[in-house]
Amino acid sequence: MKAGPKYRVTLIPGDGIGPEVIEATLMCISALGVDIEWEKVCAGQKALEKYGTPLPDFVLESIRKNKVALKGPIITPVGKGFRSVNVAIRKELDLYACLRPVKSLEGASSLKPNIDIVVIRENTEGLYIGIEFEAKSSESLKFINFLKNEFDIHLKEDSGVSLKVISEKASRRIIKFAFEYALKNNKKKVTCVHKANILKFSDGLFLKVFYEVASDYPQIIAEDVIIDNLCMQLVLKPENFQVLVLPNLYGDIVSDLCAGLVGGLGLAPGANIGDQIAVFEPVHGAAPKYQGQYKVNPTATILSAVLMLEYLGEKTAALRLEKAVREVIREGKYLTYDFKKDVPDFKPVSTLEMAQAICRKLQ
Repeated sequence: MKAGPKYRVTLIPGDGIGPEVIEATLMCISALGVDIEWEKVCAGQKALEKYGTPLPDFVLESIRKNKVALKGPIITPVGKGFRSVNVAIRKELDLYACLRPVKSLEGASSLKPNIDIVVIRENTEGLYIGIEFEAKSSESLKFINFLKNEFDIHLKEDSGVSLKVISEKASRRIIKFAFEYALKNNKKKVTCVHKANILKFSDGLFLKVFYEVASDYPQIIAEDVIIDNLCMQLVLKPENFQVLVLPNLYGDIVSDLCAGLVGGLGLAPGANIGDQIAVFEPVHGAAPKYQGQYKVNPTATILSAVLMLEYLGEKTAALRLEKAVREVIREGKYLTYDFKKDVPDFKPVSTLEMAQAICRKLQ
């Protein structure tokens, strides 16, 4: 009797250019010869049109069953419509750690050649917890009156209100994740990012827990930096940082800043990891204006698959794929338009042609 596949992975193509970068990534994984059976499911706009919800229950059920998913970007409406599918998946599956490594790539427009930073973002709390009251709604007025009557805190009655929540439990597990990651990946320093000088009881708690956890890892340097100072230091001296651990919103912003240091979101992979489940996806959005053109850079999604392969224990395959990506970018012959926008004689290739060049390196 024929044995089943070594791995079964949920596949979510996503919206906009998502299916195109996923197609390119599947080509590369196939060229590696890793035995994966893909369970394709629909989420996002197409799911909304077909099922009346952007995140059908069967999507979460598939991820829970398979424990691992590869996902393309999904559109999140700004200021209206359904809440973020990405945030919903992280909350429903308790994927509390967002892992976003950024590295300088020779041939890409990195700020400096030696950038190697891992951003580890708390995924379940902070302002993204989703407790909000719309301005002038009965809920916001009730909340504003409660603050006034109970705590003598006065807010303008036309205020929209969002609550920022940071707990000791969530802080401890993300900070422990950061130190464990540093230990396993030979990183010598972990930096806690915060605004505890102003937000003393939320960020202050995060910082307090950081040093408590750090005491269990004496072999790793532990330091902290205020978020605004970090943003300046990342531009001036990015080589000073190795692993950053941050509350939710700061991590979201800083991971994009770090992506800019090495050439943009098209090069930025990502993973959302819990105790038993992990979802791998590029940091960039769905870019619907480019849908169907096969012109966007597939690197971020392919490097997200590298993270997935490492998670599955396929370290040799992961190293081969990352090496192939680096070689293609360094050679500069088969790159999408975004790599050399300002080079007059540069002839960009399509999403799939770049993937094919990477596949040739794997043969």
